[in-house]
Amino acid sequence: MRIALGIEYDGTKFCGWQAQRGVRTVQQTVEDGLSRVADHAVQLTCAGRTDSGVHAVGQVVHFDSDAERTPRSWVLGCNANLPHDVSVLWSRPVSDDFHARFGALARSYRYVILNRATRPAVLDRRVCWHHQALDAERMQQAAQSLLGEHDFSTFRALACQAKHPVRTVEALRVSRAGDLVYLDITANAFLHHMVRNVAGVLLAIGSGERPVEWVDELLQARDRTVGGVTAVAAGLYLVSVRYPAQYELPPAAAAPRFS
Repeated sequence: MRIALGIEYDGTKFCGWQAQRGVRTVQQTVEDGLSRVADHAVQLTCAGRTDSGVHAVGQVVHFDSDAERTPRSWVLGCNANLPHDVSVLWSRPVSDDFHARFGALARSYRYVILNRATRPAVLDRRVCWHHQALDAERMQQAAQSLLGEHDFSTFRALACQAKHPVRTVEALRVSRAGDLVYLDITANAFLHHMVRNVAGVLLAIGSGERPVEWVDELLQARDRTVGGVTAVAAGLYLVSVRYPAQYELPPAAAAPRFS
């Protein structure tokens, strides 16, 4: 039987999603917990591999198991064997053609920026702190150039292993609520560091260091070396993954919002 799970985690103390020898990862941690419930080794496939320090409230994974467990048993049993910074939210049996990664239609991320003169304490490692004043309207204006299908070579990490740099951004919105600026982006798929590189470019534009037109120049350049800084991981959240309705997965959790 193939099982799909929804997972949330605080990425602060994890070295990313993907299992690696000798370091603490989300994948290995959840696989260890599930293996105890299944009474056999479990291997997970996720919708999107997050980097070290990146959080998730709507990660989706799948695994195969011959163990007969109810959805509630998978959730409660796994959570009983997980540390406090990762939790299984839901479990659903799915057909064998479901694939958490390749079956996803779109993924949504939120990048949270605390824009004030003093550094955070309560929100430390939960947000990106930017002490220079930001013009969210300028950031929103610049972000519109990224909508649609583009070659995002300038916005991918130099070590990105994707076969091609073309991605389609469905939605991209920058909004402000008091001292907090939210960057919400949805695309069919993302390149390595793509959201953090987009955030870095928009931060430079919002600070007045670069013009709004800089985004167009970067898209045309197709060169990561001219693309500015990569924003810190702490403010990034994988919010949701969209799949065909036929799989009847639970609705996504609300995007993180602070006050």
